Amino acid sequence: MPDIPSETGGVAQRVEELRRLIAYHDDRYYQLDSPEITDADYDALIGELRLLEDAHPELVSADSPTRRVAGAPSPLFSPVQHRSPMMSLDDAFGLDELHAWFDRMGRIAPETASAAFVCELKIDGLAMSLVYEDGRLVQAATRGDGVTGDDVTANVATIAAVPERLTWPKGRGRRPTMLEVRGEVYMPVSSFEQLNQRQIEAGLKTFANPRNSAAGSLRQKDSKITASRELSFWAYQLGAMEGGPAVASHSDGLELLRQCGLPVDPHVEMVQGTADVEAYCRRWEEHRHDLDYEIDGVVVKVDDLELQRRLGSTSRAPRWAIAFKFPPEERNTKLLRIMVSIGRTGRATPFAVLEPVFVGGSTVGLATLHNEDQVRLKDVRPGDTVVVRKAGDVIPEVVGPVLSARPKRARKWHFPTTCPSCGGPLVRLPGESDTFCTNIDCPAQRVQRIVHFASRGALDIEGLGEKRVVQLVEAGLLSDPGDIYALSSAPLVSLERFGDLSVENLLGAIEASKGRPLSRLLVGLGVRHLGPTGSRALARTYRSLDALMAAEIAELAAVEGIGPVIADSVVEFLASLANRHVIDKLRAAQVALFEPGGRAPGARAGSGGSAGSARSAGARDAGAGDAGDAGDAGNADDAVGLELPQTLQGRSVVVTGTVEGYTREQAEEAILARGGKSPGSVSARTWVVVLGTEPGAAKLKKAEELGIPIVEGPGFRALLDTGEIPGT
Repeated sequence: MPDIPSETGGVAQRVEELRRLIAYHDDRYYQLDSPEITDADYDALIGELRLLEDAHPELVSADSPTRRVAGAPSPLFSPVQHRSPMMSLDDAFGLDELHAWFDRMGRIAPETASAAFVCELKIDGLAMSLVYEDGRLVQAATRGDGVTGDDVTANVATIAAVPERLTWPKGRGRRPTMLEVRGEVYMPVSSFEQLNQRQIEAGLKTFANPRNSAAGSLRQKDSKITASRELSFWAYQLGAMEGGPAVASHSDGLELLRQCGLPVDPHVEMVQGTADVEAYCRRWEEHRHDLDYEIDGVVVKVDDLELQRRLGSTSRAPRWAIAFKFPPEERNTKLLRIMVSIGRTGRATPFAVLEPVFVGGSTVGLATLHNEDQVRLKDVRPGDTVVVRKAGDVIPEVVGPVLSARPKRARKWHFPTTCPSCGGPLVRLPGESDTFCTNIDCPAQRVQRIVHFASRGALDIEGLGEKRVVQLVEAGLLSDPGDIYALSSAPLVSLERFGDLSVENLLGAIEASKGRPLSRLLVGLGVRHLGPTGSRALARTYRSLDALMAAEIAELAAVEGIGPVIADSVVEFLASLANRHVIDKLRAAQVALFEPGGRAPGARAGSGGSAGSARSAGARDAGAGDAGDAGDAGNADDAVGLELPQTLQGRSVVVTGTVEGYTREQAEEAILARGGKSPGSVSARTWVVVLGTEPGAAKLKKAEELGIPIVEGPGFRALLDTGEIPGT
């Protein structure tokens, strides 16, 4: 935030400048659905203006953005006058501001100290008012400026989650002649990704985020376009009601809406006191990406409606509610230059070198641009101000440029024709979006193959990250993944930044990695098109690398989830003399070349036998290592080469949330080891759903809709052991 001018004249000038900026960005956001700055940068403008107005009350005006609801009705639609204002919410950007809100309410109404609160996820969508008369939807309107909104009834009627008619519940008295529902229209993340994929395939510009996509879809004059965008809706408040039953609390209002057939987010919770509110906020800040819709915070509301009335409102926001905002995941920054990195398969990926910016909980200086087509479609150029997004553990990416801030001399960036590492040609294959360096001896590819082999999802060798791999390659100690197992103490301790303890830890991690299952080894080898799911399918089917190497293409293609493209790639990889040389090194180092859950079958003379004996000798060590990863030694039998009973043969088991004693991968492997299937989604073919802590709402809802049995996390072990659903 810039320094506040010391002289009143300077302050007044800055206040007017801020109001102009905010009005401009309001128009870009609410009318054009094409914002130029992120929510965090917009909040900073509002925060600075509020700070200046608090320090200089004489500069406050009734039409200031801090005193009114942002947005205005669109000239494209008929105006709708709301029955009562659709107000905005005050924001809390940290726990200190949340506690300050509690203190302010306590000064007005001391009983709030013992009041109940309703905590709701703050959906990143478009606020909407729905009006039902005699149970039938007659009007849908956007929030607009809070007093007047846009009539978008025809478009909202295409949203499957919005019922055309309400079902009035028994025991609730007489049905109201008019009932208003307030909620949020949003675009599910899965629908957003599919929409952008269609845009890419059509050679069109992609959409920035689900919120803008939802708003743009809703403001279409042709409702068929809206219908094609797969929007959804959550109801978050009972508005006006005529002729209906008395409702005393916000939570009871939500329950009434739910009984009427309206969708209410299942994650809404009623809590008591500040500690529970704080815990809810912390929990969802950590799990915000577990959902199929975007959230940017938590809304906290006083539950008792009479207490709400006592607390009242300011000119723009109720005093009885607040939005606790999560740290921003999008920020604006400067794109300094565009470079290209070369991956383990030779794929050339453009990336942005940025002016460092704090976003998504960390400082970001690099962000992916995906491929040549994405750079062209986004039209980002060195020198641009760009929007950078980082969501959780996802790699930071450049969303797009801020065109109004583009320098006049900014030039389009063109994909290079030669590899920045080896100088060889970069080739784009027909029908593909990716560009490749075709030199298999490219130094960058060599480094990335080793880094991938040692990564967490593969052999998980702690201490062997990219910088250290580069150092070892340059020192002549590594040329391929097989060389990892020939490393020894003497040459390592002579290198810079390698002390006795770090060498000991690295060699210990390398030794422990020898017991990883074949499925992880296949991931580490980096066969093109073969991911973790396909690797597990092949490992479970063939059990040993030798059996896999002897398989024909048609055999492999018949394995569920493989198909001809992956099968051809696997055969080609395993037939390569260079790759066989790496496998020979792994075999000589006694790396386990078969999958737990079955003895190594079909061992070849002089080869499979050594692997089998190595596994037998090292089973306890390998098992202890895997069990330690899970944090539960009781699960070690899943990690060693024991013949496990096929209790789940052919059955589909979906695990949602965290099951105590298992990582997500280990829970899946435990199911596969017993002959079961572990898909990532719930369908009619699902046999049972295992419910861990913090489960996915979409999976749970789907299971309930389909009537699929649900087993609580503690029953998972019994399910594995018996193949029977506990309690049935």
